[in-house]
Amino acid sequence: MPTATTATPRTAAPRIAVVGAGPGGLTCARVLQRYGLPVTVFDRDGSPDARTQGGTLDMQADSGQAALRAAGLLERFLELSRPEGQQMRLLGRDAALLFDLVPEPEEAYKPEIDRGLLRGLLLDSLAPGTVHWGHHLTAVVPLGDGTHRLCFANGATSTADLVIGADGAWSRVRALLSDAVPAYTGVTFVEAWLDDADTRHPELSALVGEGTMMALADSKGLLAQRNGNRRIRLHIGLRADRSRFEHLDLADARAVRAALVREFAGWDPVLLRLITDNDGRFVDRPLFALPVPHTWTTTPGVTLLGDAAHLMSPFSGMGANLAMLDAADLAGRIATEDTLDTAVRAYEATMLPRAAEAAEGAAEGLAGAFSPDSTAHTLQHLAAFAEALRPGEAGVAAR
Repeated sequence: MPTATTATPRTAAPRIAVVGAGPGGLTCARVLQRYGLPVTVFDRDGSPDARTQGGTLDMQADSGQAALRAAGLLERFLELSRPEGQQMRLLGRDAALLFDLVPEPEEAYKPEIDRGLLRGLLLDSLAPGTVHWGHHLTAVVPLGDGTHRLCFANGATSTADLVIGADGAWSRVRALLSDAVPAYTGVTFVEAWLDDADTRHPELSALVGEGTMMALADSKGLLAQRNGNRRIRLHIGLRADRSRFEHLDLADARAVRAALVREFAGWDPVLLRLITDNDGRFVDRPLFALPVPHTWTTTPGVTLLGDAAHLMSPFSGMGANLAMLDAADLAGRIATEDTLDTAVRAYEATMLPRAAEAAEGAAEGLAGAFSPDSTAHTLQHLAAFAEALRPGEAGVAAR
C-alpha cells in the first residue's frame, strides 16, 4: 500500500465522511489524517464508552499489522498485545488433546488484543473532534453531482464528497451500491463468559490455555478464547434453524444450560462444564454472511469497507483484519490518486477480489467446522496452518 510520505498535494481537500467508528472506520480516519487530509467519523454510540467492545482480536502480520504500520501504530500495538494469545488448541468431544500450537517467544504472526484496547489506541491517535458521537445514520441522499447528504436521527445533516460505509453487517450505506442483505448461515452461537477464570474456574482455565480452544464434533462446537482481565469468552455453536430455540428465554440461565447440555449429550463431562459452570449472561449470536462474491459497480461519492462490504463468518479469521487493511488501502488511494473517483475505483479493484477469496474460505471453513466430520476437517486445517507457519514442525502441534 502507499506510504504516508508519497501523498500527492491537493488544491482543495475533499469532504470525507466515514460512517462507523469500528476498527476499520477509525483506521481509515487515522491514515487519512497522517496524509494531512481532513475526515469526519460519525457513530451511533453516544460516547466511546457507551457499550462494551466485545472480546479479543488477532492482528495478522499481512493484514491487520500492515494497516497498523500504515497508521503509525504498530509499535504501540505490539506493546499492548498478548502474543501468548496466539496459542491454538483443538480437543475431541472426549476432551482428548488433538492439536496444540504454542507460540515461540518471538513469534508475532497474529498477537491478540482486546477490542476495547484496540479502539482506544485508534481513538487516541485521532485529532480531537474527529468522531461525532450520537449520530445514528437514517438516510444517505445522493445530490446528483457525486456528493451525498447524510441525515441523522438527532436532526443533524452533513454533505460529503465521499461517504465511506464502515457501518458493519447491517450497513445503511450499502443500499446505495447493492441490494444484497446478510443471510443466516445455518449456524448459531450462544455467547457466555468465565469471569476471573484462573481463580474461579481453574480447571476450565487450564483446559482453554492462553489462547483459543476449540472442541468440534457432530456439527456443533465449544469455542473458548482467553481475553484480557482474566476473562474467557465462550461460544457454544450449533447448526440449527433459527426457530429451534425460540421458546427459550436467554435470561433463564438454568433453562438455557439444560437445553444446551441436551444438545451436547455424550460429550466429556469436563467439556460440558463450559456450559454448566460459566457465569451466564447468555447472548444469542446467529452468524450471518453476505453473498459470495459480493460486488457492485463503482459509484461516484460512495464506497464500503469491512463488514459493510464483505460480511463473512468468523471462520475466516479475517474480519477486523480485512476491515483495517481495506481502510489503509482506501486512505492511501485517496491521498495519492488524482481524483476521488479514480481512488475509489482503484481501491475496489483490489478489495473486492481479495474479499471474495476470504469470504469463500470463510464459508468453506464454517461448513467444515459444523459438519458431521468437523473434528477431522478442523485438525487438517490447523495442521496446514502450522506447516505454513513452521515448515516441518506441523506434527509437533498435532497430538
